[in-house]
Amino acid sequence: MKIIAILLSLALAQVVSAQTKSLYDIPLKDIDGKDTSLKAYQGKVLLIVNVASKCGNTPQYAALEAMQKKYASQGFTVLGFPCNDFAGQEPGDEKTIKEFCSSTYNVDFPLFSKLHVKAGAEQHPLYTALTGSTSPVPGPIDWNFAKFVIGRDGKIITRFKASVKPDNKDVVEAVEKAIAAK
Repeated sequence: MKIIAILLSLALAQVVSAQTKSLYDIPLKDIDGKDTSLKAYQGKVLLIVNVASKCGNTPQYAALEAMQKKYASQGFTVLGFPCNDFAGQEPGDEKTIKEFCSSTYNVDFPLFSKLHVKAGAEQHPLYTALTGSTSPVPGPIDWNFAKFVIGRDGKIITRFKASVKPDNKDVVEAVEKAIAAK
């Protein structure tokens, strides 16, 4: 009986540990294909955005880069995650995406390798954490350029639909409030 109680305690601890896994621990690849994670961004306010080069929302890159420049010195960064899940609007490979972002929008914020954001078997674990049932803001991604504000503690604060531009007052207020919450 005592052994069963110990085994149940260990199993419960593993479940709790798995559920409390930090966004920082999720394996990723950067735009150059190198293994990475969000650990380098611990303690910063993040704006995580699924991006695409051939979308009606693509001009949002300019406002995202403006936010990056305005708030970077205050411990903020935009993180772009290219995604081809919506109408094939990110057909290029990582080299093409990086070149497009740099030459067209002077993007200086970090970009990552393409991943899947739509719910299902191919959904990347980062987006499972951002949109799944344990997220404080669960639900499917509606389109390219959906935005998630992450606090300095690595917790999801809020999210904005793709149609809400980065310079929208609600997005700016959420970011500024997260920056101020040191």
